[in-house]
Amino acid sequence: MRKQVIAGNWKMNKTHKEAESFINEVKGKVPSKESVESVVCAPFPFLQKLVEETKDSDVEIGAQNMYFEENGAFTGEVSPVMLKELGVTYVVLGHSERRDVFGETDETVNKKVHAAFDHDLTPIVCVGESLEQRESDETMNHIESQITKAVEGLTDDQVKQLIIAYEPIWAIGTGRTASSEQANEVCTHIRKVVGKLSGDEAAEAVRIQYGGSVKPANVDELLSQSDIDGALVGGASLEADSFLKLVEAGKHE
Repeated sequence: MRKQVIAGNWKMNKTHKEAESFINEVKGKVPSKESVESVVCAPFPFLQKLVEETKDSDVEIGAQNMYFEENGAFTGEVSPVMLKELGVTYVVLGHSERRDVFGETDETVNKKVHAAFDHDLTPIVCVGESLEQRESDETMNHIESQITKAVEGLTDDQVKQLIIAYEPIWAIGTGRTASSEQANEVCTHIRKVVGKLSGDEAAEAVRIQYGGSVKPANVDELLSQSDIDGALVGGASLEADSFLKLVEAGKHE
């Protein structure tokens, strides 16, 4: 059975004090790592402190982005070397906001995925369609194209370690949520695409999250689906009580 991964994506929210208060409230209350992976993906300025605060706890810390080069004249960027040295274990790559607002492409996402694996970081690769693409019946082709480009050049073993987050763009921060059936339909398609690209073992092993207005009220139904292995959560991950309910929902006894 694939272990669920519940990852909170704080985006550009919280102050340093708020981040520290949140982590101190949740770190002793989340289920064990053996039953569910609880991840907080925080802004860069907070990462070092959060890694220190969660040492020897069941909370893992992730970054929300990184550049694919190890160093150089890339003003404002953060490298995988820097993240690894801090003790970060996950990194979100290719989020729709990064693609739409900051010009990320499938090619740069692929480079970042390779860089993450080169430095023992677990990439959470985001894919998803716009409302226009869904209404034009282009969802499956678009998702397949994104995944195909994201995993290009990876070994089958690397694909097994990958986390793919399906986030329909039309459901991010809008209050609209794909039905559990709609979400699972795409996640099942993602697993089939991975199988076609990297084999049945990789398809069975890869973990696929759903993201897009996930909250405690709907997380149980989403996680009960056959091909949904966790959630990438925005707004509902900002409050400690809400985050704890989400990770509790993902717990396997």
